[in-house]
Amino acid sequence: MKKEYSLLREIKRLKSIRGSGTQLVSVYIPDGYNINEEIARLRNEYSTSSNIKSKQTRTNVLGAIDKILQYLKLYRETPKNGLVVFAGNISDDQSKSDIQLFSMEPPEPLKVNIYRCDSSFVLDPIEAMVETKDVYLMVAMDGREATIATLRGSHIQVIKKVHSFAHAKIKKGGQSANRYKRAIEESIDDYYKEVAGIINDIFLRSELKHEGLIVGGPGPAKENFVKAKALNYQIKVLGIYDTGYTDETGLNELVEKASELLKEQEASQERKVLERFMKEVASGGLAVYGYEKTRAALERKQANTLILNNELELTYVKYKCSTCNSVIEAVETGEHRETKHNDGGTMMIVEEKDALEELIDMADTNGVETVFVSNESSLGKEFLMGFRGIGALLRYK
Repeated sequence: MKKEYSLLREIKRLKSIRGSGTQLVSVYIPDGYNINEEIARLRNEYSTSSNIKSKQTRTNVLGAIDKILQYLKLYRETPKNGLVVFAGNISDDQSKSDIQLFSMEPPEPLKVNIYRCDSSFVLDPIEAMVETKDVYLMVAMDGREATIATLRGSHIQVIKKVHSFAHAKIKKGGQSANRYKRAIEESIDDYYKEVAGIINDIFLRSELKHEGLIVGGPGPAKENFVKAKALNYQIKVLGIYDTGYTDETGLNELVEKASELLKEQEASQERKVLERFMKEVASGGLAVYGYEKTRAALERKQANTLILNNELELTYVKYKCSTCNSVIEAVETGEHRETKHNDGGTMMIVEEKDALEELIDMADTNGVETVFVSNESSLGKEFLMGFRGIGALLRYK
């Protein structure tokens, strides 16, 4: 969770950067893509950008591309999930140049190859990967074929394809027709059991928690599959949808048709966590809130779930007086500033760090689940305003 949090904070920082004109360069290199080919492509872009009429824009774009080219030379091959690189002039004073480079390895395999100059960095592909960490099981199927996959954020990972010949037409009369009919029914039953067995295995063996199963496909096979009750009793079927295909196209169609359900599912999970938290706080039960109490609960290994507002920013700052050398520690929201001490000395910053990242690190170390909640619901707003956006559900008091 610490890596995910750091990535979210980096995305937020990059979103705040605005360039004058199309001076900010974004490069997305998919997993498995040849680094040398990307370098050759960027050299062509460098040559083309030399013709930009505006001197300021031309200088900044060329500087950004050059910085990316130098950076890519550090790689022999593309990292496992791909590579994302941003560069551009981030100076508030556009008459001055401060070209900076930012890079990240995405948490999931990249499928897009992008080069773009714009007034802002292109962040949609990487944002989609960290929008949600909920994982869903999926199957697109008919009577002859099933494609089984998992959905995490916007990433669909196909696990296995199953083929069946159970619905092949048999033209036999008399007693043979009944015998073949029973054989077909048994074959269909075996097909459903095979599909269910793969889904059950993913559910039981994966280290990730799966929120439920979404089923789609043309014809009645999908409904008959669910009615067959071959799935593990712990797997909740969240929805059944009509799709035109049973392959990857069918899976994409299934995600689109289930989009509202997925949003409601995410909101429901957030609501359950906050409702339990509010109930425990009201009864003086197994919950604490505020930075100090939450941190203490994590230190004592009392915490079961760490709850954080996803927009909260909190910084630990250590000040030292320039006159008497006394030290003051503080946890602050927003920007911190130098202050005056009682003896007239200036309190200088000698240490600062992300306080929330420290809490998440402690949670990860102790096996405590971290849940981010938004401001979009009334409970989410109450959690931020009334409980400072930080809390924890406890194992014991």
